[in-house]
Amino acid sequence: MARRLISPCQGSGLLNAGFLGVFSSHHYHRLPLSSSHRSSQLKNCYLPNLRKEVSHWTRPATPSLSLYSARLASKRTTCSVATEPPPSTTEEPEMDLPKEIFLKEYKKPDYLFDSVNLEFQLGEDKTIVTSKIAVSPGTEGTSSPLTLHGHDLKLLSIKVNGKDLKVSEDYMVDSRHLTVSRPPGGTFNLEIVTEIYPQLNTSLEGLYKSTGNFCTQCEAEGFRKITYFQDRPDVMATYTCRIEADKTLYPVLLSNGNLIEQGDLQGGKHYALWEDPFKKPSYLFALVAGQLDCREDSFTTCSGRKVTLRIWTPGQDLAKTAHAMYSLKAAMKWDEEVFGLEYDLDLFNIVVVPDFNMGAMENKSLNIFQSRLVLASPETATDGDYAAILGVVGHEYFHNWTGNRVTCRDWFQLTLKEGLTVFRDQEFSSDLGCRTVKRIADVSKLRTYQFPQDAGPMAHPIRPHSWTIFIPGAEVVRMYKTMFGASGFRKGMDLYFQRHDGQAVTCEDFYAAIQEVPPTPGQPVKEPMFIPIAVGLVDSTGKDMPLTSIYSDGMLQSLTSDGQPVFTTVLQFNKKEEEFIFNNIPEKPVPSLLRGYSAPVRLDSDLTESDLFFLLANDSDEFNRWEAGQVLSRKLMLSLVADFQQQKTLALNPKFVDGLRSILRNTSLDKEFIAKAITLPGQGEIMDMMPVADPDAVHAVRTFIKKELALQLKDDLLSTVTNNRSSEAYTFNHDSMARRALKNTCLAYLASLNEPDTTELAFIEYKSATNMTEQFAALAALSQNPGQVRDDTLLDFYNKWQHDYLVVSKWFALQATSDIPGNVANVQKLLGHPAFDMRNPNKVYSLIGGFCGSPVNFHAKDGSGYKFLGEVVLQLDKINPQVASRMVSAFSRWRRYDESRQALAKAQLEMIVSANGLSENVYEIASKSLAA
Repeated sequence: MARRLISPCQGSGLLNAGFLGVFSSHHYHRLPLSSSHRSSQLKNCYLPNLRKEVSHWTRPATPSLSLYSARLASKRTTCSVATEPPPSTTEEPEMDLPKEIFLKEYKKPDYLFDSVNLEFQLGEDKTIVTSKIAVSPGTEGTSSPLTLHGHDLKLLSIKVNGKDLKVSEDYMVDSRHLTVSRPPGGTFNLEIVTEIYPQLNTSLEGLYKSTGNFCTQCEAEGFRKITYFQDRPDVMATYTCRIEADKTLYPVLLSNGNLIEQGDLQGGKHYALWEDPFKKPSYLFALVAGQLDCREDSFTTCSGRKVTLRIWTPGQDLAKTAHAMYSLKAAMKWDEEVFGLEYDLDLFNIVVVPDFNMGAMENKSLNIFQSRLVLASPETATDGDYAAILGVVGHEYFHNWTGNRVTCRDWFQLTLKEGLTVFRDQEFSSDLGCRTVKRIADVSKLRTYQFPQDAGPMAHPIRPHSWTIFIPGAEVVRMYKTMFGASGFRKGMDLYFQRHDGQAVTCEDFYAAIQEVPPTPGQPVKEPMFIPIAVGLVDSTGKDMPLTSIYSDGMLQSLTSDGQPVFTTVLQFNKKEEEFIFNNIPEKPVPSLLRGYSAPVRLDSDLTESDLFFLLANDSDEFNRWEAGQVLSRKLMLSLVADFQQQKTLALNPKFVDGLRSILRNTSLDKEFIAKAITLPGQGEIMDMMPVADPDAVHAVRTFIKKELALQLKDDLLSTVTNNRSSEAYTFNHDSMARRALKNTCLAYLASLNEPDTTELAFIEYKSATNMTEQFAALAALSQNPGQVRDDTLLDFYNKWQHDYLVVSKWFALQATSDIPGNVANVQKLLGHPAFDMRNPNKVYSLIGGFCGSPVNFHAKDGSGYKFLGEVVLQLDKINPQVASRMVSAFSRWRRYDESRQALAKAQLEMIVSANGLSENVYEIASKSLAA
């Protein structure tokens, strides 16, 4: 018998594609396609054709930025965050809006920098920076001016070949550039001395001070706040860095590479000289100076070389760095085993910084991390924190090759370093944990963050014109691995490094290396653009059918592996319509489509409700088993939302309850998988599926379903909580994490009932918890319901942990994300809490960002949530434009809501863009959101 799958694809490239599959029990079933046939549609496809490209960009100032609006060409006042003493006048500077840059306009630099010698004299009032650069022409015989980037710098002197240059005659300076009018022919030496004010730099870009220590953040354009430079990723040079500072105040002096000299100076000062032998772009430069202690360890590479590993942090936090050190050593070992990549220096440093815009930064040999992604102890960090530290420490280390040794030519190629490295850290975490659970978590992020962005004004293809979450790029890389197999993908990666080590490259360079790998034996030559759909067929007993051969595109292809049938195959969709005929299929199957989420698409199918319940109970692919439950949940929630809007009585489908009960009782399943399988889709995901998003209806329906499930599954939930308690000491391993995840998920369901017995249960769990994972989960469970118990427990938690700023950030976030009625007033009050600091990005993300993550309160009908955010954005913009721009992006999809909410959100956006002194970062997001 044969079964066939027919798929007409509407369009191709990086746009939407359609997918239609037909399965039938009739032999070959050459039936006309109609609405009655099993159909699927694939949306939001990120096809692995990296030659498809966005055509324009602007200076990517923040990880959430997109294009500056070119339509608004008028002059306006703008804000420059204080990095130098304020001028005597209060008049705001006036400047043109940033000019859009097009990829087609890319031009190689006229000049190359061969070596860069930096000298820093760190002081309390000012810092003097001297740069000595060996310059050579990018093109022989060039006579072009040499244009350097610079921002918020005080120029003290500039010399060429030892000769002082004269302003106007030899060079010109404006607010963004220094231009040497007539550089000498051939190679020459350029020396520039600048004065900067790190202690005033609240933007946390360039060189700044954090809790008394000096620190840098140079990606993407922070280096131009340190000295005048060709601040672009395709200008790569070797660096030395000499740091001079007061020895008592700054006993530790760190930079990239190897420490080659250090010593004492007169006046209580000392110095350190660092040398990085590998070429790098300016965005990877780093400097840290301050009072820090270190945890030291070592790693022996596969070639037998000993590498010293150090994690630097204030002394009181040193004990919390053990897990980060474990993660670093695990990442180094994994990268050698999986990709054959060995660390290339004798020293690797990580520095912990409380005030940091990013999560972490991969500066060559001197990674800088926000505190929450390094510091962990069982008492103060959750399982989620431990897992995040493992993944992010791995991610930044993996950048040593995918980002540092081979970097991106320009910021259009950002997915080349970030997407590739995200893929690598996902694989790392999967290998060290549970692959299915990790895949579910990654896909959930894609759907929660990326798909909505792609439907809004910040949409872009996988070659971005600005930064965003890098999961789409990782998904494209994953499709390459699916396409070529693990062995072929590894060969392509090896060729990529062999060709491009020490270079700044493009997505085309990566694709060319992968493309040269021979096709998998028995498979046709791979096309450069396709959608890989992993498919299995499930028989009536719930078992996978063996797949022996498939007929497609005029070819019969054997699907056996070593003479044995396979149970999952990857169908490649690269034309408008595809037909696949499966041979030797004895009965009508239930298709399991898109196994393992083999392509980053939205799949709409005509699988029946019965089919979905069947897959939920039987699919051997656990991702698809979870997905079947999610599809059922989404359909149920959307149906009940419609009932709620029509003021109908809400009722829960008994089959849905039974389906979740069977999952909950299935002892053969991974416990963390069960926890995810019984968790309902988020409110944002459901709103994203509605023509007009209705936060109140979605919130009401999700609350109803959660409580109804808790009521009908109460006995099972109670027994699960009881059976998953443990008196053992905290350990970070998958089995222990899975046990806690399942127990905590069940506890949250029970506490939602707000009944005396379930509230008492949650309170007992809170009081008896011996680790932060279980204590915080119990606190979150109790916090669902407004009242005295909630208030008292929140106060108790704060009193216990007020000395730990990372735990306090969790406390802020829990209250900010709450769906309790009228929560905007509580969040507004917390802005004045003594533990809150608007200058600390982590606390801003926890409180203000957290509030934006509560749809029912942020999108409150009276506009109070919008008003709160609009006012805060303007306050924050004066302190840290990069963080402010991330906050204002919460407005980007304001047109998704009803007319009343649209008017209220639009008013706040208009208020923001009309504010004098607004930063470019915030103006870009707000103006583009308005224009959408």
